[in-house]
Amino acid sequence: MSNPGALTCLVIDDDTMNRLTLEHYIGLTESLQLVGSLNDGAQGLNFFRAGNKVDLLFLDVEMPNLSGLELLRVLTDPPEVILATSYEHFAVDAFALRVTDYLVKPFDYARFSQAVQRVLERRPTSTIQPSAPSAPVSSDLFVKVNNRMVRLNFDEVLYIEALSDYVTIVTLRQKHIVYTTLKSFAARLSFDHFVRVHRSYILNMKHVESIEDNTARLAGGHQIPIGVSYQEAFFKNLNRF
Repeated sequence: MSNPGALTCLVIDDDTMNRLTLEHYIGLTESLQLVGSLNDGAQGLNFFRAGNKVDLLFLDVEMPNLSGLELLRVLTDPPEVILATSYEHFAVDAFALRVTDYLVKPFDYARFSQAVQRVLERRPTSTIQPSAPSAPVSSDLFVKVNNRMVRLNFDEVLYIEALSDYVTIVTLRQKHIVYTTLKSFAARLSFDHFVRVHRSYILNMKHVESIEDNTARLAGGHQIPIGVSYQEAFFKNLNRF
């Protein structure tokens, strides 16, 4: 449903998962309204050259054909811009182009909201106030399983296990295989209750039922070893969740 008081937003990012994450965060924020989502800087240039305008642009830096920074240099009247990139070293060039904020991936909803707040503060005539989502922040994330983007509720995930060049996401009901390394997948998780407890395991601390002989026991009879080098951090976090 259209919100006449919301800031109109465009997302440009060639990474499908990052683009879906931004779309999801925008959907959670009542002061924002998504009007477009593109996967290429050249498409973004065509969007603006066609006379389209938005209040806020979420922009990736490194993209084929036309990078985010190149796009900003071409635009004569760019909107407010929040850059979202995996690399910190573009920050100097970004702020020289007067972007409002610079998000380093992966970022969570709290950091996203902080960037949106900075945009709102730069609009002195705006009466829009940032508002919390009507429901708690979603625990859903999209993951690529085979050739499909699948929405998973990570509150239901027991643990994530590394197996060769892929990871297995385990719930009580099923398993999902995602072709990525455990380190790369961990970098995308924005939930602090997922803790690395072994070189091969990330554990959802909310599902720990007991610990015995440095083994975490979970619902459904699952048992996860706690590596020696991870034990101090594990026990320090045990009562936080």
